[in-house]
Amino acid sequence: MILRVKGNINRYYIQTLSMIFFPGASFPEDEQPGPMVPELYLSLENSESGYRAVCDCSLDGASAHAEKELSLEGLDDERCRKLVVGDAVISALGDLMEYRPSWGILTGVRPSKVATEMLNRGISKTRTKKTLVSEYFVFPKKASLATEVAINEQAVLSRNSKNDFSLYISIPFCPSRCAYCSFVSYTSKRFLSLIPDYVDRVCVDLRRVMAEAKLLGLNLRTVYFGGGTPTILEPSQMRQILSVLNETLEGKIPDEFTYESGRPDTITEEKLKILRDFGVKRISVNPQTLCQDVLDGIGRHHTVEDFYRAYAMARDVGIEIINTDLIAGLPGDNFKKFSASVDGIIALNPENVTVHTFCVKRSAAINQEEGIYSMRGGDVGKCVDYSQIKLQQSGYIPYYMYRQKNTVGNFENVGFAKPGLEGKYNIYMMEEVHSILAVGAGAVSKFVRLPETSQDKPVIRRYFNSKYPYEYLDRENCDGLIEELRKFYKEYPL
Repeated sequence: MILRVKGNINRYYIQTLSMIFFPGASFPEDEQPGPMVPELYLSLENSESGYRAVCDCSLDGASAHAEKELSLEGLDDERCRKLVVGDAVISALGDLMEYRPSWGILTGVRPSKVATEMLNRGISKTRTKKTLVSEYFVFPKKASLATEVAINEQAVLSRNSKNDFSLYISIPFCPSRCAYCSFVSYTSKRFLSLIPDYVDRVCVDLRRVMAEAKLLGLNLRTVYFGGGTPTILEPSQMRQILSVLNETLEGKIPDEFTYESGRPDTITEEKLKILRDFGVKRISVNPQTLCQDVLDGIGRHHTVEDFYRAYAMARDVGIEIINTDLIAGLPGDNFKKFSASVDGIIALNPENVTVHTFCVKRSAAINQEEGIYSMRGGDVGKCVDYSQIKLQQSGYIPYYMYRQKNTVGNFENVGFAKPGLEGKYNIYMMEEVHSILAVGAGAVSKFVRLPETSQDKPVIRRYFNSKYPYEYLDRENCDGLIEELRKFYKEYPL
């Protein structure tokens, strides 16, 4: 896509807006005009009271034009510029493509962030929804969803303290790779052969990180084992890591202890009993869909019956909280199949249900050339709406939400929970309200210092562990992590 901007404009923001209309687009500087090459020209200049944005766009002989002005009254300079250029781009591209995105000009990972900021300033729930609609061009039903998520998140975050932290343990291995997956996970025999040494290294790093957290006076709130598929480990390997973690906890019980099980074909009764006995209260058992032909089409190597078996086993063993994941818009799926999956999950009455919208990144086996990107998303919007309506009617509340680029229909991913059973780690991770210390390959630690006043911004620094398991085994990741952790809390003491 050809993109030309003039003025004090964040180019990345305009790229993200453009990708709503042209999913999967790239923006090479040397792109030349040609068939099916969209072009967008945007300028921003001062007006008498604020800013004026002009946008011209074209595609294959069709064109559209938009001019927008916005006063600085009641707005800071950066927000005024963002709103006016967003309005111009959405209006012009919307006219060109005859499409209006349901999230308007909100492009970030956290669409509820704007609602949270308004609510924290004392703006009413009703006014917050109206502002999202009028200033950010969000559809009313999405404005309502964002506001509800923000309210439910704040109920959990109100109990957060500045010395709190969460622990993430990465197990980036899977028995096989799903065709839509873009996560850092490893399935080959070569990588799987590293697991025993990998578990040993994680145990060493876990002891060191937890000891350092104790010296700094940090208080552990949640523990999250993520992947990959953490239940790919052998029972003895699960015991090994959980035993080390148990030692470091010194009898203290975190508010939340999650072990992401994910793939039903890796779950056994023995593994579930180990998790239960070590205090794990929350797991995931993820079908993605209850339609077998859709599962087969995405290369997910388990059956619907495997899911039902694993779910029943977790209940029988006594796991207290179970999350199930569904994905709307999978290749081969449709509203009839997806709505049946939603109904089937609700009938099981899990404590948490997370509904994702299908999103494929370029590292996935399913790629852009296969035509899976979709601006309008077909009946995916209907699927997403159905899941949200049915889950809320069944007593679930939306408690966290995020979005990704190149998602079918530009829709969202939403976590639902029975009241009081929200996944706290999900909220802490998404809202960046306290530090998250991470061990394992591909894991990212976040050091967080919350603002002292509402006018300040939080301080967030990140430490990236080696991406690949063999790199993680060859390097002393923990030395760097502890060094950066000490520096951060020396600069920002508790």
